[in-house]
Amino acid sequence: MSAELIVVNGPLAGTRLPLGRNEVLIGRAPNSHLVLSEPDIGWRHCSIRRQGDRFVATDLRTSLGTYVNGIRSAERWLEDRDQIGVGRTVLMFRSGEAVREETPAAPAADTKPVLLAACSLVFLFRALASSNGQAQTALLQEQILRLVGDLVPLGEGLLLLGGSYDELRARYEECCSRYNTNFYSTLARVCEEGAFQDHAASIAGVPLYLDGVLGGALLVQTASHAAHELAAHLDTLTAIASLASVGFEASQEVETLKAEKALLEEQIGANTGIVGKSAAIRRLLDMVARVAPRDTTVLITGESGTGKELVARALHQQSPRSERPFVAVNCAALSENLFESELFGHEKGAFTGAVSLKRGRFELAQGGTIFLDEVGELAPALQAKLLRILQQREFERVGGTQAHPLDIRVIAATNRDLNEDVREGRFREDLYHRLNVVNLASPPLRDRRDDIPLLARYFLQRSAERCKRQVAGLSPEAEEILVQYPWPGNVRELENAMERAVVFGVSEWVLPEDLPESLLEVAPKDSKAKYHQSVGQAKHDAIVDAYVQARGDYKQAARLLGLHPNYLLRLVRNLNLRDEIHRALGDGGAAAASR
Repeated sequence: MSAELIVVNGPLAGTRLPLGRNEVLIGRAPNSHLVLSEPDIGWRHCSIRRQGDRFVATDLRTSLGTYVNGIRSAERWLEDRDQIGVGRTVLMFRSGEAVREETPAAPAADTKPVLLAACSLVFLFRALASSNGQAQTALLQEQILRLVGDLVPLGEGLLLLGGSYDELRARYEECCSRYNTNFYSTLARVCEEGAFQDHAASIAGVPLYLDGVLGGALLVQTASHAAHELAAHLDTLTAIASLASVGFEASQEVETLKAEKALLEEQIGANTGIVGKSAAIRRLLDMVARVAPRDTTVLITGESGTGKELVARALHQQSPRSERPFVAVNCAALSENLFESELFGHEKGAFTGAVSLKRGRFELAQGGTIFLDEVGELAPALQAKLLRILQQREFERVGGTQAHPLDIRVIAATNRDLNEDVREGRFREDLYHRLNVVNLASPPLRDRRDDIPLLARYFLQRSAERCKRQVAGLSPEAEEILVQYPWPGNVRELENAMERAVVFGVSEWVLPEDLPESLLEVAPKDSKAKYHQSVGQAKHDAIVDAYVQARGDYKQAARLLGLHPNYLLRLVRNLNLRDEIHRALGDGGAAAASR
């Protein structure tokens, strides 16, 4: 058997690398023999090379380091079954020799500690618990049997998984043609009695119990014929089966959690997080479904509060990058001094206060999606820096010299008219075209009034759960007011209104008086909320009368009413009083009132 490396833990568990005369490289470089995608891994992280009849592992001066049997090592001679740690990946070195002859340079290794082999089993069972697909599981089961052979003089072995004797027997019959040994009778005894040994055939078998019930069986034929040796091997197999059971139980728990997560996502619509059934939302969701699988840059436009970040998250969740990070950046909050450090990170000692290495948002989003919210608020100097990163697809940390490649999807959002900003020189045209590959418009709430009752009930339920208060729903009068209101703050304003209604409401139904004052000021005239109609009419008459007394001077009218002038102008706009004030003032005061 030739020397090899076996990945026993990590994303590539089950991978085997034969070792020959040529050097084997491990790292993020695409031409490495084992390519690891973790951002902390070095481009060329470590190498395994042959020197004479032995192999040596060398760390290629990386910050993360290379570990052999848990000890950080710059260079280390490898012995059979040594564990090599590179980030989350653990490899086991197999020398290809069952027993190494004793030499002055290399002492006898035929008494390799059993603990090291047991650690190999731990790594394999962890990899088995996180594996996907039957082919991967079968490969790891085969490796488990090989490692069992390191602890027990193995002739033949079989690891079966199943929840009953009938299922295990069916699995055995599927693969029994590959084995010369007849494990059939031993399998029956193991399922009925537990651990069992057949001295005449040198066969031992132990069951695997998952959550207290039968879940599998481990059967081996050993090369030992003495009764006391077979008994010792049975104890070893029992320990291995107990360890394996933990791994398989973890695998079952993971599958159960995945099923529960899928069910919850289906129930609450977490696939997009966007609530609504209107035509505008259906068009938007259709565009999201078409664009998400394509790894292209997207610009999301829309008024503030329309849920642009939800659209960005929906694009990420439905893309091939969904298992990788989604990192949101509020561009409006980035000053020129913080921009590079926040987005690209900095090296230790790059500037005063940089006491340790910091990874920026772009690096944290590696392999996933970065969401640049309010990108239109970036200063011109910052726009140029962002453009260079998007064009080159690589960055350098502040104070560093090494270029780090970027593998990310860029989604940007803005509530500004970037076309107008480009014409007026406030936004770079080349950056605009770099971002505006696909444009998705998030509709304002006033254009999707059919969704207002649905959204209101959704936010009402969330707020009631958070505030630990029982709320049955919306009264018809309150729902009518919600539908008629223009919602200048869009969905965010509706969410705040529902939270306020939960906090101030006293009955199990949301009534008009529980809603914010701004909604009641524009309540429909035919509303059944008579009290609020009366209040609204009183406000209406008082404002018109104040304008008449002030001869159209809105500042003087505000002083008469005891209001701030800007608030008075907003009331006039919300209550649609401009025309009536003009009529009350006549031609002479209309010009003043229009200011």
